[in-house]
Amino acid sequence: MSSTQAEAPWQAIARRKQADRAARIPAQWLIPHSHSQLLPKDPPQAQDGPQPVLDVPRQFLSEAEISITETYTVASLLSALASRQLSAAEVAEAFSHRAAIAQQLTNCITEPLFDSAIKRAKELDRYLKDHGEPFGPLHGLPVSVKDSFDVVGVDSSIGLAYLCDKPAQKNAVLVDLLLSLGCVIVAKTNVPQTLASLDSINNVFGRTMNPLNRLCTAGGSSGGEGALVAMKGSMLGIGTDIGGSIRVPAMCNGLYGFKPSHGRLPYGGQALTGPDGMGRTSVQAVAGPIARSVEDIDILLRELVPRSSLWGEDCVPVDATAWSGHRHGRQHGRQHGRQRRQPHGSGQHGEFVVGVLRSDGNCTLLPPIANVVDEVATALRATGNVTVVDLDCPPAWTKCQSVMSKLMTVDGAEVMADMLAATQEPLVPWMSTRFRKGQPQPLRRVADLQAQRAALEREMLRLWVDVESDSDSDSDGHGGGGGGGGCPRRRQRLDAIICPVAPHPVPPIDAYNAVGMTSSWVLLDYPAATVPVRPCRLSDLQLGVPLAGEPLGSWDRRNRELWREPSFDRRIYLGTPLSVQVVVPRLQDEKLLDAMAWVDDAVRGSVSASTGGSPSSGSGSSSHHTHTVKPRL
Repeated sequence: MSSTQAEAPWQAIARRKQADRAARIPAQWLIPHSHSQLLPKDPPQAQDGPQPVLDVPRQFLSEAEISITETYTVASLLSALASRQLSAAEVAEAFSHRAAIAQQLTNCITEPLFDSAIKRAKELDRYLKDHGEPFGPLHGLPVSVKDSFDVVGVDSSIGLAYLCDKPAQKNAVLVDLLLSLGCVIVAKTNVPQTLASLDSINNVFGRTMNPLNRLCTAGGSSGGEGALVAMKGSMLGIGTDIGGSIRVPAMCNGLYGFKPSHGRLPYGGQALTGPDGMGRTSVQAVAGPIARSVEDIDILLRELVPRSSLWGEDCVPVDATAWSGHRHGRQHGRQHGRQRRQPHGSGQHGEFVVGVLRSDGNCTLLPPIANVVDEVATALRATGNVTVVDLDCPPAWTKCQSVMSKLMTVDGAEVMADMLAATQEPLVPWMSTRFRKGQPQPLRRVADLQAQRAALEREMLRLWVDVESDSDSDSDGHGGGGGGGGCPRRRQRLDAIICPVAPHPVPPIDAYNAVGMTSSWVLLDYPAATVPVRPCRLSDLQLGVPLAGEPLGSWDRRNRELWREPSFDRRIYLGTPLSVQVVVPRLQDEKLLDAMAWVDDAVRGSVSASTGGSPSSGSGSSSHHTHTVKPRL
């Protein structure tokens, strides 16, 4: 072989890594050749259709395994484990088996941890037998983690050949916290090259496929988590989010995703993609869960958040009662017939006030997204003790995306670029026009960007609060600030915001472009979550009807390409999940869980029934009132 034809170092590493991964799936869990017709065709082609695989695992599981992986919630599974109706070992084996099948169908796993998961589960069973009580409140709960989290003895390669064959020497802090509570980690999951795109593909492990529609993206950067949780190979997945990397995979796979405020969950022990500590100079990513229900997320965070400051140097102390006390009564209320706590918030008569944002000023909503946002707003208006207000787009929200993009690149991507170059690893196609090595920004430039960020934070705060004056001379409090005048006061006027996750539905592979509606909330450090609503229908597609108006800018021009006929076939969206994003003010994460639950119940028509369909005493008709609020920015 001539030098010009010599194999690049990354190629041998990738082959070895993939072979090692395959060897860790027990032979009896491999899909037999006699059932090869059940395997989807790759690469996917339009003529092959969506090739959904969600139900395929059932054909290779026992009835007991199907029951364990499909019929339990987190609460009911923990109860069955604690009461010994199920053993931790049989639960770990069932989920490991299903995860192995999910891997063969979607390529969602980087590190199968099946052997260690079953071994740990057996240890938990012995502990329960010997001590008569569970090891911890999450005893035997099978979870998965994004590949970036360090787990002792296995790589945190994040799909880079350079980081392969370098097993972690200790666990990430959050991994240790999960283990201390009794969790069982069944796998680590796939991510995009550089962790900087919203489609999970890399040269070492390949592309994770969407189990609902193979023609569409599974999302990123926690795309493997989204696919595995959707395939029920894990009860909960732990991802990370800095631009939408939890919320986007949740949207793409029809799941619930929760991005907390910074300081709620430990982040240490991640694969380094830049100089250690560099994240503290720009915008800090956060860890959070992807799950199949609000209640599952609630139960997990109820145990994690109050303990996090004991584990992570980056976490703030939290009163446990804020997470377990006032919401405990609504856990699994739908399943057990309990009445949920009535919405209550900052409205004049105690109403929970929800603002609706329909655009970030950078992209026009495509019709399916506009439809689903309107439907959620309508459902909330019919909810007792909830007020819905339509919000004009704050100019600050429009500006956030630009500042966020600049802060994300202050390190010049030198470390990442050098790791790629070390094994001659090429960029995957989507990254080839978007990634380049630059120069780290000088301190003064970073300080200027952080000053711009602070100004946007101050501006956006006005969206959430009213400014009042004791003198009532000026509704904004400007007239009473002189000698002897009234003293301005502030009160919260919005409890939550509903907005899109993206301006478009789940896009085709490598076509996700607009991140402003997710990344901006990270810049502002607002807790934000994805709530699935319904599948995309034929009526959403408005076939033959062009999108009105002119592009708002370069981001919107790309967005409109995902709708423009005849070059784009809108039917690709049929059946893909449509979701909304729920946002609350900074550090009000416990309120986000309430807001998610009320939105979730509203779109499923259960809140009105549980509250009798009437607002609380004294609220009058305002709980169903809708009006427009212009932010005072």
